[in-house]
Amino acid sequence: MPNSNLSLPAPRVRLVVLGLAALLATSGCAQLKGRQGYVVDPLLTEAITAGVDNRESVEKTLGRPTFVGQFSNNEYYYVSRETRQLAFAKPRPVDQQVLRVRFDAAGNVAAVDRTGLELVSKISPEGDKTPTLGRHRSFFEDIFGNIGAVGAPGAGAPGQ
Repeated sequence: MPNSNLSLPAPRVRLVVLGLAALLATSGCAQLKGRQGYVVDPLLTEAITAGVDNRESVEKTLGRPTFVGQFSNNEYYYVSRETRQLAFAKPRPVDQQVLRVRFDAAGNVAAVDRTGLELVSKISPEGDKTPTLGRHRSFFEDIFGNIGAVGAPGAGAPGQ
């Protein structure tokens, strides 16, 4: 019976195994790219000019806005944000563009403003709890705090 023992040399097997392990270990460290909002085309956004365009031409050129002004319909906002993220870390903004188009009462473009990352701010909430007003009671006070309160003098019994 012929001995057909197929085997690779030990150093080559170790090298292949180590290479696969290194590839697997570094695959979790890849940066994830994210894009949210409006896809900015610089040629189109530069074409919007005050005094020339109106609401209809802006919508035909740029499309529907990301959102309209909160207090009046005379402001269109086109927001674009690009983020990077490592593995399970929080995404961090790398690029942001906000195009604000303001209209006058007649619907013509009055001004076009552009901002970027300089207006991004980091908000740090106060821990895991939201501060509230009111009494601070312990667990046992919540459970046993009403004992004796029913029918207590001055509490007003039913039927009186």
